[in-house]
Amino acid sequence: MVELLAPAGNFISLSAVLKNGADAVYFGLDDYNMRANAKNFSVDDLPEVSRIASEYGAKTYLCTNVILDEKRAVDLDNKLEEISSSEIDGLILSDIGLIENTVSHGLEAHISVQENVSNSYTLKTLKKLGAKRAILSRELSLKEITEISKKSSIETEIFIHGAICMAISGRCFLSYGLYVRSANCGDCLQPCRKNWTLTYEEGDDNVVNFSDVEEESFVISKSDDGSYSTHFFSPRDMCMIEHIPELMKSGVASFKIEGRARAPDYGAMVTGVYRQAIDSYMDDPDGYEVKPEWMEELGNVFNRGFDTNFYFNTPFKTSEDNQSKYIKKDIGQVVNYYNKVKAAEIRIWDDLALGDKIMIQGRTTGSVTHTIDSMQSGGKSVDNVLKGSNVAIAIPTKVRENDFVYKLVERN
Repeated sequence: MVELLAPAGNFISLSAVLKNGADAVYFGLDDYNMRANAKNFSVDDLPEVSRIASEYGAKTYLCTNVILDEKRAVDLDNKLEEISSSEIDGLILSDIGLIENTVSHGLEAHISVQENVSNSYTLKTLKKLGAKRAILSRELSLKEITEISKKSSIETEIFIHGAICMAISGRCFLSYGLYVRSANCGDCLQPCRKNWTLTYEEGDDNVVNFSDVEEESFVISKSDDGSYSTHFFSPRDMCMIEHIPELMKSGVASFKIEGRARAPDYGAMVTGVYRQAIDSYMDDPDGYEVKPEWMEELGNVFNRGFDTNFYFNTPFKTSEDNQSKYIKKDIGQVVNYYNKVKAAEIRIWDDLALGDKIMIQGRTTGSVTHTIDSMQSGGKSVDNVLKGSNVAIAIPTKVRENDFVYKLVERN
């Protein structure tokens, strides 16, 4: 059975992905992972992470995948005993120098995609060093992944959904060159996602090039001032939901969802959809069909449009901004939840009406989406309620005091 590995940027995301079927979770350690701008976890948090994950029978992998200078390498090595005692299952390492020490502390050593593992010879070497798993390069085709995985003597892992970086397996110097904020140390400011303007000397018509790919969507737009702008550094997000059978036959041990810096509802939705797809295939491989609602649901959370990365051909589509169907608007907080009647009392600072779609998120609750079909104010059933008051909303899923409440507003 393939492992479904989901991201957790904080405790809310952790609960959200576990409740939606993750077999394992990965998360960052402060100062040592590629998502420095996410909330992340401290060493003191790790026992609690392990405890929560164990309730769901899920494994736990700690990301320590930045480029390690001498000081960071020594500091991380000194933390291994404490990490091991927290009962975390393994470390995701970008530096092979710490494999031996990681394993000697009873931790699994997983090799990061930052190592750009692209062939079976590297996997053989990693096995000799003690690694249990390697995340394969993002630049490999599905055919290459299948060939490598079937030769490998250690587990392989691949990304199946989420953001794709312009650089080779995430190794990039653009953010550092512009802002002295290193992507390789987890502090990327993502200048590649901006809308870039092109300028060129008068008479130079070679700035605009056209691809031979018929469905090319690499667009350079001309502005009124004569300049050109484009998102040519920003690829679309990866989405492999329509190719689960091919992935399942590849011999890969773990399917990984990207997104530790994204919101809990993203982790909940994406994990839940891929859980359904994998289970559906396992139940009936021959009768497996892609459900149209899966793609629709994935489009409802943050995304930059979808592509299949390098799995079948070189990506050629560039992204723009968030393409999700809804915008989350902060509108309230849970005051109490009444188990007997299955209703939540919510203090709101925006208007609400029957039919509105809301999202409730909390450390234990995770992320719950609900369409309002019944609510009361002052003990009476109402169709709408104005901001600045408390309202009781019928919701079958238990939520908790101080959970955050958002209204999902459809984009224009």
